[in-house]
Amino acid sequence: MKQHYFLRWTFFLTGLVILALGITLTIKGQRLGIGPWDVLHLGLFWQFGLTVGTWSIIMGLLIIAAVVFITKRPPRIGAILNMLLIGLFIDIFNWIIPEPASLPGIIAIFLLGIVVMGYGVGIYVSANLGAGPRDSVMMLIVEKTGWKISRVRSGIELAALAAGYSLGGPVGIGTVVAALCVGSVVHLSLPQSKMLLTRLAEKNHSNDNTQWAAKKG
Repeated sequence: MKQHYFLRWTFFLTGLVILALGITLTIKGQRLGIGPWDVLHLGLFWQFGLTVGTWSIIMGLLIIAAVVFITKRPPRIGAILNMLLIGLFIDIFNWIIPEPASLPGIIAIFLLGIVVMGYGVGIYVSANLGAGPRDSVMMLIVEKTGWKISRVRSGIELAALAAGYSLGGPVGIGTVVAALCVGSVVHLSLPQSKMLLTRLAEKNHSNDNTQWAAKKG
């Protein structure tokens, strides 16, 4: 049981780091446009300073505070770690990864970022240790209104996109690509990640039984 819990946390944390890497890669290809929430974070960064990762954390914190105020329930630890780690690693990767110099390089790094983001989401969600702040507010609205998840998610992202665009955030064909394609990658990565997690858990359980039988013998 403890090993399975450890595996879930490993998937959760690894997925968050991979997701942050994917976000940073798309930011490096920002000349094509970026995802709706990142348009907002980058627009805030351009207007008010700090860092993109810091604004990701600030927005996440505000969303968590709003959800707690409305539901009167404390946030799950997974939501808090999601907020903090993604923002932290966005800044780390943004510092490490260089800007591409050519248009083919920009296209390549952006498309790679889409795939990496999708796998990051699939890996961290497969652990089932709590949704991030933005997904939490989405589920709260669905719960309160009974609207479809797709409708609520699109509405939230359009609001973030409009706010980011008004702040000068980069909107372009990449924004459309991110909106359409990240979910498709998650559709592939999530079942793959769940299957891998299950297999590793079964393997550890089998090894534990073998060791127990050996000790008993």
